[in-house]
Amino acid sequence: MEIKKLTKVNLIFGYTDVDYFKVLEDVIKKDPNSIINEIIDSGLKGRGGAGFPTGLKWKFAKEQVSDKKYVVCNADEGEPGTFKDREIIEKVPEKILVGMAICAYCIGADEGYIYLRGEYEYLAPQFEKKIEEFVNKLKTINFNFKITLYIGCGAYVCGEETALFESIEGRRGEARNKPPFPTVAGLFNKPTVINNVETFVYTTMICKLGVNEFKKYGTQDSRGSKVFSVSGDTLKPGIYELELGMKVKDFVEEFGDGDTKAVQIGGASGICIPRKDFDNVIIGFEGVPTGGSIMLFNSKRSMFNVLHNFLEFFCEESCGQCTPCRVGYQQLLKGIEAVKKGEKPASYLNELKKLALTMKIASKCGLGQSAANPFLSIVDNFIEEFIY
Repeated sequence: MEIKKLTKVNLIFGYTDVDYFKVLEDVIKKDPNSIINEIIDSGLKGRGGAGFPTGLKWKFAKEQVSDKKYVVCNADEGEPGTFKDREIIEKVPEKILVGMAICAYCIGADEGYIYLRGEYEYLAPQFEKKIEEFVNKLKTINFNFKITLYIGCGAYVCGEETALFESIEGRRGEARNKPPFPTVAGLFNKPTVINNVETFVYTTMICKLGVNEFKKYGTQDSRGSKVFSVSGDTLKPGIYELELGMKVKDFVEEFGDGDTKAVQIGGASGICIPRKDFDNVIIGFEGVPTGGSIMLFNSKRSMFNVLHNFLEFFCEESCGQCTPCRVGYQQLLKGIEAVKKGEKPASYLNELKKLALTMKIASKCGLGQSAANPFLSIVDNFIEEFIY
């Protein structure tokens, strides 16, 4: 397995002296299929966490025959511990818009939506101004692409792509059944490409710098770099763009406080890596993928309290549509409380593990399906903190 040392990169926030509208003008002179093939060749995977190949998603949408197609930018960023997208929106909004326009050109869409997290409403006035300027500029090159900024209401479930569609369409945010997938029947039941903020920016940078420059970073399975929101017990909290493929050990040596006992990768729904595994786990798609949140915890932290907080959050944010998620999270929360109080034996944690695995299989969307990640990784590695 290819392993990279921790390397700081500046693709997202760097190259600020570039005319990115000119990048778009150059792109639309090329055949859409050639652009899609470049994105496929780059190895770019969705930076929202799921890691689906971006170029393939665009290819599937382009192949659909429809009178209408959409491009949607997911800027909901509701995962606890994640705060990178707001920085991207504030500092390099044009890169996002150009990426969306490139996608629209490739798949044949004439309309796009940006779904902005409700808590980021303060960003809307300036962002809307940038969008209006960009769309008006598109008219000067006869590029017909309308972009609408839609502000959510703070529901965590709307970070799931189909629940996001429901919200834009004016309904309660609840996940849809799949298939059909968004590239076939997405927003308003039309073929849709949905990518997150960071993915669209990397699309712009690939078109500007070229595939080979992008592929210089990362590994065979995790091409490029990634923007991380670093928080917790760290001397260097903040936002950093790092090359993918590094060991957790290298990350901890750079950002830890000298007493890091656990690293939560991927936010509340992610996986907790204990100190004993720091040297064995890779941050990337071949190891532990992440939407961008990395939280560090030192020996003063109670991992019981950490998991308890996560479960409280999930109980609150479950949309209630399916029983495994709605009831399952409540039972996991009550269960660890009962074990901690001595009302249930330690062996009861094994029953809760079975429940978490069942939720992973039976829940309708990623919220319920992610239950096993933090629960199993924290309970398995820090069981002593639950029974004493």
